[in-house]
Amino acid sequence: MDRVSNLPDEVLCHILSFLTSPRGGATFLHSSLLSPSTTTLCSSTPNMKLSLKCPTVANTARVDGWISNALARGVSDLDLTITGSYQLSPKCSKLVKLKLNRWIDIALVAGGGVVSLPLLKTLALDSVGVCPKEFETLLHALPSLEELVLVNVRWRDRDVTVSSASLKTLTIKMLRYDFISTVSFDTPSLVRFKYTGSPEPDFRVVVDMENLVDAHIFLYLCRCHVEEPESEYDHQVAATGYTNVQNLFHGIRNVLNLVLSPATLEVSGLSLGMYSDKGCGWQAMPALLGNCPRLETLVIEGLIHDVTSMCGPSLGCCPVKVMKIHGFQGTVKGMTMIKLFLDYLPCLEEMRVYVQEENDSPATELEENHGVSKRVLEMFQLYNKSSRSRCNVKLMVGDVLCV
Repeated sequence: MDRVSNLPDEVLCHILSFLTSPRGGATFLHSSLLSPSTTTLCSSTPNMKLSLKCPTVANTARVDGWISNALARGVSDLDLTITGSYQLSPKCSKLVKLKLNRWIDIALVAGGGVVSLPLLKTLALDSVGVCPKEFETLLHALPSLEELVLVNVRWRDRDVTVSSASLKTLTIKMLRYDFISTVSFDTPSLVRFKYTGSPEPDFRVVVDMENLVDAHIFLYLCRCHVEEPESEYDHQVAATGYTNVQNLFHGIRNVLNLVLSPATLEVSGLSLGMYSDKGCGWQAMPALLGNCPRLETLVIEGLIHDVTSMCGPSLGCCPVKVMKIHGFQGTVKGMTMIKLFLDYLPCLEEMRVYVQEENDSPATELEENHGVSKRVLEMFQLYNKSSRSRCNVKLMVGDVLCV
C-alpha cells in the first residue's frame, strides 16, 4: 500500500523540501518511484531544482505535466534524463538553467525553431545526439545564453558551428575518436574557453575572441601517429593531422591565462614539424604563443619535454609573467626545463612549481629519495637568494609553501 501518496498535500510538500542532493538545492525524481499525484506536488516545493530521470517515456503528457507544474511554481533549473523521443515544451520559456542528458534528441528539442528560451543563461548537453543545423537553431533561440557545456555530444554531421553573441563561457569535451571536420566559433563575448578533444578538426574563429581571459586546451594525442617513425617523411606525414592546431591558437591569441596539458605541447610540436627521435622540444609552444601579446599566466600540467638547442632563444618572445607547473617529480629533465624558463623568459615575475602528490600517481623520486628532495629545495632557495634572481620561485605541495 502506498501510504506516502495518501498524506495531505502540505505534508508531502514539507517532506519533499528535505530531499536535497549533496550539492544542495536540488530534488531528484525518478518516474518509476513516484505516483502521478506525488510528482505533481513535488514542484510546489519553493526554490527547487528539478532533476527528472525517466527510463522510458510511455506517457509524454505526464512528463509535460511534471515539468509544467514545476515551472509554474518557480523552478528555473531543469535537469532532464529521458529515454526515447521527447520534445521540450514551449512552456519552458522561464528556465534559467537547462541540462539535457543522454538519450534526448536535440532535434526534438529544437522543434523547428518553435522553442523560445529567452531567459536561459546556462545550457549543458551531455551525451545527446545533435544535428549541427538544429543546434544552431536552438542557439538562436537563446538570446541570454552565457554558459554552454558540450560533453561527449554525438554530432550527426562533420561540420559544427557554435554561434552566440552573448556567450561568455564555453566548455567542449569531445569523444576521443569523434570524426569532426570543422569546428567554427562565432563567440565575440567569450571570456572562458575550455576544449578537450581531437586536434584534427579545422578550427575556425569567425570573430576574434577579444575578451578572452581564461583558456584550457587539452588535446588528445594518437600514439599511432608518432610511434617509431622510420624516416623524416614519416614524421612529416604524422604532423599533417595536427596542422589545424595553429588555427586554434591563433583564434585564442588574445587570452590572458592559458592552461596546457603535456599532450597539447606534444601535438603543438607535431603541428610545427618539431618532433624528432629525441622527442618534442619546448620550442614548439613559443612558436605558437609568440602571437599572444596579452598572455600573462601560463599553466603547464607536467614537464615531459626535452631541452634542445632551439628552446632557449625561442622563449624570448613569450610575454608570460606568471608560470605554474603541476606534477613536478624532481627529475633532472624537470629541473632542466625549470632552469630554462628562468633563464630565458624575459617578463617572468613569479613561478609556482607544484610537487606531484602521492595520490596522483606512483611514488615520485622526490618522495622516495630524501637526498633528491633536499637538493631540489636547496636549488630553489639558492636561486631566490642569488643576485641575478628577477623571479620569485615557489615550491608548493598542495597549498603549502615549501620555499
